[in-house]
Amino acid sequence: MLNRKIQPEIKAIEQISIAVPQRKTMSNGIPLNVIEAGNQDVVRVDILIGAGKWHQTQLLQTLFTNRMLREGTKRFTSAEIAEKLDYYGAWLELSTSMEYSYITLYSLNKYFANTLEIVESIVKEPVFPEKELSTVVETNKHQFLINSTKVEYLAQKSFASSIFGEEHPCGRFAIEADYDKVTSDCLKEFYYQYYHSGNCSIYISGKVTDEILNLLENSFGKESWGKIENKVLTLPAEIKTTSLKRVFTEQDSAMQSSIKMGKVMIQRTHPDYYKMRVLITIFGGYFGSRLMSNIREDKGYTYGISSGIASYPDAGVFVVSTEAANEYAEDIIKEVYNEMKTLQTELVPASELEMVRNYMLGEMCRSYEGPFSLSDAWMFIQTSHLSDSYFEESLKAVQNVTAEELRSLAQRYFNQENMIEVVSGKKL
Repeated sequence: MLNRKIQPEIKAIEQISIAVPQRKTMSNGIPLNVIEAGNQDVVRVDILIGAGKWHQTQLLQTLFTNRMLREGTKRFTSAEIAEKLDYYGAWLELSTSMEYSYITLYSLNKYFANTLEIVESIVKEPVFPEKELSTVVETNKHQFLINSTKVEYLAQKSFASSIFGEEHPCGRFAIEADYDKVTSDCLKEFYYQYYHSGNCSIYISGKVTDEILNLLENSFGKESWGKIENKVLTLPAEIKTTSLKRVFTEQDSAMQSSIKMGKVMIQRTHPDYYKMRVLITIFGGYFGSRLMSNIREDKGYTYGISSGIASYPDAGVFVVSTEAANEYAEDIIKEVYNEMKTLQTELVPASELEMVRNYMLGEMCRSYEGPFSLSDAWMFIQTSHLSDSYFEESLKAVQNVTAEELRSLAQRYFNQENMIEVVSGKKL
């Protein structure tokens, strides 16, 4: 019988085995990554197009080009697409990032031929109908106007513009008038430039059978599609960080302030990045972090506060984020700097470091346990331009980092004078 009065023995995680996808090349040259795992008769297809916000010549071009794929094709109307996906129990997601646009399909194996036919049509032959476009734009404009009253959105916008500069792709944000400039022609221009087999890669995960691979090959891999002669260019952009220490955006009706503090920092390819993740986790990367223990648990200033390194095509950005009552903003900023200074001067106790190790290793195990999470992991490797050794190096860093190394990293990167403080809320 299990004695529940005795705590189970804690066993250290020494190794994490992450299944590597089978990497193939389809007949037309499209890279295909196959992750065969799971027992359920379901698969997920991710089509990655190298066309993100970085590439657009007009604000909102990337968002609406990808969003409009499901609003009508040469073979199907928007209503037919929605009805067929619903009938076959499939789910379609359309999303964009700085460098990529994504088309993601979840489908039962037995209906894969039917659902893939729909996805093939929306990728290869969208028509961008004016009526549907008008509806989609108006809906998104309405949501934008709502978001524009929220301090979190205003702070995020001010923070990105302050870090990168308003002319940088990561620092540019749409205004209401930009929604009125979106036309079917501008979306078609973006589509024809970037949506083709020479600018595409595919991931398929789940219970992948030979039949499913054959269907995928027949739909997307046999012949070239789109205008593959178009060259995709990712031009560099100059980062122009503001010289201001404090950036304030006033919102008279705000009941609380949104606070973001940060600076340009190392990217994922930097040698210090792996161990820096451990320091960031201790500082503000999990529920038991220094920031949470001090600012939430001890001081009661906020419900939650976190820190992390956000990655962009040409930079990493260290950011601390929280929301709190307007009168606590200054105290929170002060305490953030106090915690940074403590990590610069004192060694992290062995018990705390061990707890964070176990937390991070446990998160790694949970993140790579299923076929779809494995697909996410390997897409992350591709889109972040990392090597296959990333997971192994991350594991080693968590296992081997010392308190002395963490203090040294804090001294090197936690520089208060380089931090930008962005506050959005009511002026007191």
